[in-house]
This record gives sequence, structure tokens and C-alpha cells, in this order.
Amino acid sequence: MSITVTTWSLEQTSPADLRPAAAPGGDLRIVRAEVPSPEFSRFLYTAVGGDIRWTDRLGMTYAQWEEMLARPGTETWVAYEKGTPAGYVELEAQGEGSVEIVYFGLIPAFRGRRIGGHLLSYGVARAWDLAERRPGLTPTKRVWLHTCSKDGPHAMDNYLRRGFTLFDTKVTEEPEVAAPGPWPGADARP
Repeated sequence: MSITVTTWSLEQTSPADLRPAAAPGGDLRIVRAEVPSPEFSRFLYTAVGGDIRWTDRLGMTYAQWEEMLARPGTETWVAYEKGTPAGYVELEAQGEGSVEIVYFGLIPAFRGRRIGGHLLSYGVARAWDLAERRPGLTPTKRVWLHTCSKDGPHAMDNYLRRGFTLFDTKVTEEPEVAAPGPWPGADARP
């Protein structure tokens, strides 16, 4: 059985395009994971994407995770609420001043609490100033990402509210796979 998946590609071409969301109240910090850790990155990937069918990295080996995280211009920024990981944004520098937001999202228990807009705003700002932290990289001229119909229901609206504009749309058929989750029932909340 297959499902129809629409993938939208969005971009910003100037730091002035960013329309930041207000920071939510409470004890929320966003910190760069400066030590590449395949274990931690895989945890974030499965915790955030397990209920929305993120499966492309599940078969990667430890060495592949290490290689991916060690690439110049790859950064992971993690949002913590009261010391607990709430979500993350992963950036990857590409050629000619392009930076992709490769992954972005919140762990299910932290969704709907105004953290996502703030984390995305922060991540986009870090994409724009990436070359300042990474000598030798071309200054950022474009920040881009893609989202799809399998992502959360508020993803596209968040990107548009942060100032991204649509530049491509593709519709494909994909095999239907069950959302793997970090474990069965992980998305259940009391």
C-alpha cells in the first residue's frame, strides 16, 4: 500500500526575511550540542520524528552518524525546558553559502506550547550567522528546508510565519510505513 506525499521546499534569501516568534515564558534554553554524539543525535531524531514517520536515518550505522555529524558546518541546536530536551534543529552548510535546516521539530510532549516558533526562529538565526562560528565557510546567502504532508499539522504554518517562501512542490507516492515511534505508546499523554 502506498500514500501520496506532498513535499514543499521553502527558503529565505536574506536575514531580513526572518520574522522571529516571541520566546515562550518559563525556563527554556537553546544550546548547541558542540560535541558530536551519534547516540544523542539519534535519540533526538527518534524522539521528535518517531510519530511522524521519520525513517530515513533509522538504518544508519554508528559510523555513518559520526561522519554526518563531523561534516564542516553541521550543527545541532537543542531546546531544553527545565533541563529536559524538548526539540532540536539541525543545520548543514552546503555549497555557495546555502544552509539547509535538515531537521527541526519537537518531542510530542512539548508540542503546542509555543516552543516551536521560538526554536525555529533561533535555528534560522544560527543558520544566517553560521560562517561566523565556522571559519572557512562562505557567508550564508540562503537558508532553506523542506517539509512534507507527513510532518506535523502546524509545520508549514510555522515556516511561513517565520518568513520562508515556497519555491518548489513535488508530489510522490511512497510506501506506507507505520510510524516507528521511539517505542509503542510514546505519543500517549496523560
